[in-house]
Amino acid sequence: MKERIYLLVAVLVLGLTASAQTKEQEAAALRKLGIAQYAISHLYVDTVNPSKLVEGAITGMLSKLDPHSTYTDAAQTKAFNEPLKGDFEGIGVQFNMLEDTLVVIQPTDKGPSQKAGILAGDRIIRVNDTLIAGVKMPTTTIMKMLRGRKGTTVHLGIIRPGVKDEIKFDIVRDKIPLHTLDAAYMLTKKVGYLRFGSFGQKTPEEVHSAIASLKDKGMESLIIDLRDNGGGLLEAAIEIANEFLSAGDLVVYTKGRAVPSAQYKAKGGGIFTKGKVAVLIDEFTASAAEILSGALQDHDRGVIVGVRSFGKGLVQQPVSLPDGSMIRLTVSRYYTPAGRCIQKPYKPGEKEAYSLDELNRLRSGELFHADSIHYNDSLKVYTLRKHRPVYGGGGIIPDYFVPIDTLTYTKYYRALSRANLILPAASKYIDRHRSELKSAYSDFEAFRKGFTVPAAVTDSIFSQGEAKKIKPADDSERTKTATLTAKLIKAIVARDLWDTSEYFRIINDDDATIEKAVQVLGK
Repeated sequence: MKERIYLLVAVLVLGLTASAQTKEQEAAALRKLGIAQYAISHLYVDTVNPSKLVEGAITGMLSKLDPHSTYTDAAQTKAFNEPLKGDFEGIGVQFNMLEDTLVVIQPTDKGPSQKAGILAGDRIIRVNDTLIAGVKMPTTTIMKMLRGRKGTTVHLGIIRPGVKDEIKFDIVRDKIPLHTLDAAYMLTKKVGYLRFGSFGQKTPEEVHSAIASLKDKGMESLIIDLRDNGGGLLEAAIEIANEFLSAGDLVVYTKGRAVPSAQYKAKGGGIFTKGKVAVLIDEFTASAAEILSGALQDHDRGVIVGVRSFGKGLVQQPVSLPDGSMIRLTVSRYYTPAGRCIQKPYKPGEKEAYSLDELNRLRSGELFHADSIHYNDSLKVYTLRKHRPVYGGGGIIPDYFVPIDTLTYTKYYRALSRANLILPAASKYIDRHRSELKSAYSDFEAFRKGFTVPAAVTDSIFSQGEAKKIKPADDSERTKTATLTAKLIKAIVARDLWDTSEYFRIINDDDATIEKAVQVLGK
């Protein structure tokens, strides 16, 4: 009976259409698995957890496949899916942990906390009568306490600078939007800049609104920054591609063994089908971000600037299990409109070797020198409008190569960052000076031109580093590190006072890849 159930589930989930001989082999394998599970459960010397046994069997099977077929338990599945949904339910605050105390950076605009009167700088010390300040409680635990079903109430105890007694708030939880758009602003009078960190349900809507706003400001050319973008929902990539392509243009297609091939095309009516486009990519640009990049490149709709992307082009089909856990099983591969397979090569079962690919690219010099890029002539295809040669073999190869700059950050800066000395110092500075900063700088441009991070802030970081035996090699390294540290702190202050667009407006100053894109668009 148990063996027949195993077989039925496998057939339903995988949609097997194998021959009679293959079915016999599968049935024999399932019987073998069932016998092993029964023997361990009933004969093993110690008591075993049946659920853990099954999870171990699933992960063991998946480990023999490709690097992206995975299993997640119920909690992991929920955490994985939440950023893609576009919202969650909670109280709506951005916060930092400052010396074991939750400090509010910003309440979400029009969210429950803002409506209740929570302010930037407030310390949440109590949640439903549970003390969370000064007790070294994990951040994940605090987040679980603050989140909850829409309509439920959470009781908060707040300490506010300048107010002697604890203030109590009763906040009714609501849906809180998760924004994936990091930045949208004008780089020059005619060039707009757009950056988003993932492809979620709300990303197309955010991108559409941002492009419309930039066009109103005079944008004629657009830079889309997909560096460090690990992808997300296929549907979001297709909708965003539609903003730039013509009706009927192929965005991506898939091919697999057991599932039908599929083509995804632009519907037309996009908001930016005429202006010039440059897409920035790096070695961490993956999946849906590569689909968008490949579609714009193959249709000669945009130029690609940076280094070759990650090469994640396998399609995972979610298989939901009764306890809320999930298998994400690779069922097909993604191909760009011109026919390039996005997925880089791998050997089944060799996930460790696959994970070392980035290190191998560093060692080979591919990320530093254009002449180190390997172009496979057997995988050469041509773009669909201008018939330019582009190459397959995994990832998207840029039209304009800009090497990564390992010299931007000094060893001293990296050591201070690894010791987590810079970000806490920035948080403390903002916390102490938020009111006077808001009074002094009514708008971002005034802040950008007029604000300088006090030397005392960087000096205190260096002193803490010295106490941990972190020292610069010489005065030159100390001076350069002070400049880098001050720039990051200024960007963090800007994000606190305004938003992430202002953070990137400061961080992106002197960015070589952006400068190259602006130059290319100006031709």
